[in-house]
Amino acid sequence: MLFGLASSIVTLKSGFRDIDLARGTTIAAQVMQSEMERLRLMNWAAIYALPATETFDGATNFSTSPKLAGKYTVIRTATADTTRPTEVKNIMISVTWKSSDQISHTRSITAIYAKNGLYDYYYTFSH
Repeated sequence: MLFGLASSIVTLKSGFRDIDLARGTTIAAQVMQSEMERLRLMNWAAIYALPATETFDGATNFSTSPKLAGKYTVIRTATADTTRPTEVKNIMISVTWKSSDQISHTRSITAIYAKNGLYDYYYTFSH
């Protein structure tokens, strides 16, 4: 009976750790999606003027919850495309956080932003 009790405690601890990681991954995905949507609302001049690398707290633009303050670190990198540096920006957003067992986790997303959008050939042919 003692063995059964001990193994159930270990299993519960592992389950809580997995739930914490899943919750952290979900919040990190929401932070990345929110930042991408915020960038989508910017015009090309604002996107082009973004610094090469910027680090900020995940709660800065996305939540007023004190539980998130200082927990999620967001790193945004914006680099000019090598073939079309004045027309295309490659943007990567990485979110880093520590789970309840103090293990660091990172998730990232990458997007390509074009000066005239994805469908610029429609505009050039119609004008």
